[in-house]
Amino acid sequence: MNPRRPRAALVAIRGQRIFWVGEDVERVREGAGKAIDCEGKALLPAFVDAHFHLFAYVSSLLSLDCSPPSVASLAQVKEKVCRRARETPPGSWVRAYGYDEFSLAEKHHPTRWDLDEAAPVHPVRLLHRSLHAAVLNSLALSRAGISRETPDPVEGLIDRDETGEPTGLLFGMNAYLTEKVVPPLGEAELVWGMERASRQLLSWGIASIQDATANNSLSQWEALRRLKRAGKFAPRVTMMIGFSSLDDLLRAGYAFGSGDEDLRLGAVKIVLEETTGSLTPSREVLREQIVQAHRAGFQVALHAVEETTLEAAVEALEHALGRYPRRDHRHRIEHGSVCPPPLLRRLRALKVVVVTQPSFLYYSGERYRAEVPPYQQPWLYRVKSFHRAGLRPAASSDAPVVPPNPVMGLYAAVTRKSREGVALLPEEAISPHEALEMYTRNAAYAAFEERAKGSLVAGKLADLVLLSHDPTAVSPDEIKDIRVEKTILGGRVFSEAGEEAAQKTEDDDSHHRADVQHAHPGDDRPQGG
Repeated sequence: MNPRRPRAALVAIRGQRIFWVGEDVERVREGAGKAIDCEGKALLPAFVDAHFHLFAYVSSLLSLDCSPPSVASLAQVKEKVCRRARETPPGSWVRAYGYDEFSLAEKHHPTRWDLDEAAPVHPVRLLHRSLHAAVLNSLALSRAGISRETPDPVEGLIDRDETGEPTGLLFGMNAYLTEKVVPPLGEAELVWGMERASRQLLSWGIASIQDATANNSLSQWEALRRLKRAGKFAPRVTMMIGFSSLDDLLRAGYAFGSGDEDLRLGAVKIVLEETTGSLTPSREVLREQIVQAHRAGFQVALHAVEETTLEAAVEALEHALGRYPRRDHRHRIEHGSVCPPPLLRRLRALKVVVVTQPSFLYYSGERYRAEVPPYQQPWLYRVKSFHRAGLRPAASSDAPVVPPNPVMGLYAAVTRKSREGVALLPEEAISPHEALEMYTRNAAYAAFEERAKGSLVAGKLADLVLLSHDPTAVSPDEIKDIRVEKTILGGRVFSEAGEEAAQKTEDDDSHHRADVQHAHPGDDRPQGG
């Protein structure tokens, strides 16, 4: 992935860094402490997931999996919740995640009454796969203080039936539920979940993630720093912070880029939504927030999915950069899912970085075909157009929205095919090399980390992945079958034979999950977390 040396036969590592890349294997082997023969397979820079939600992903690993295709109907959702409730002390929370009403046979969201039937004496929270909606049962609604008389919050929406009674479906309220209602994971759960997440990410060849959670704060930063120092989570992390925590971080003496190669402070994350029918935050508040973060020296990462929220993000960036120009700002658009030509031109003029999610096409392509308005479909996840506009698009999973396996993202970026095998806007497909750039060089660039990551160059971190096949040398349809053979992080082999490692993880988890738990008692838009 180094344009000056596209291919080589050998990577030599000293300590945690690459010190030589070249061809003369025998000359270097003579003085090597250890030689690893990769047998002609494809050795690449380790993958970087540029938009991830670490604590939510850990929580999902400890929650009941109701994502497609693990469930196909409300009956199966209820059966799973009921089974988990029987294993959980009465009154303790049952956490479930990942349902998608489009993939359920009934084609509608579950309700409080569905969950009441499955778990009448346990509070239940069932997260939508987008992370922007949740369903609570009656006991959980009571604990959240939500009743017929409760008004809609400023940034959310309480779904109600024809009598005004809450149905249990809540939009835009997951941050409130996480911070104020559902108890946090216990220490044993958190440690176990972090260790499992670490193993899984390494088994997929991911050595770095950029945590894009909008409610990250000083407490999350300190918790993750403690877990990293204890060796509970190996991949490198660049952690974004929510705008509401910016002042706390500044008062504590932090600045953009604070930390080290294992844990760095990244962009300020701001979420633009229209859940209530109007833009949140307002255009005026958005401008002020971007200017404040920009002038404090931070990169800004703007969650903008729909055309209208993307336009508001662009307008606010134009305002901030017009007043306070900065050459290499690298402000980011997270998702940019629907991007018509006029907005693409404005993004190009701003020189922003677009962080997109190719694997959404694979996991949700049929939903997009059915529910995104036809006039908007030509503007959906325009990966090729982002490349042609010079926006250096970076790739990500938005996990736990979809599984973080980069190989599926490569496959989707190159083929534009859904899980059902139907291509969505194939003219926006890119080459395998361009797809690899999105998960390596461009993802590192998106976080100002290209001097340390993203290509195999002397002096950079020795983070590598060995693939069973070269993605640029197989047919597009064969990309999805590529396996991770080894993941090397800082010169150490952390994961070998990813498929087997992942399977072992699943086997171990099935026995361990119950021990941990007993110890600690319609959104029709493109997704984006």
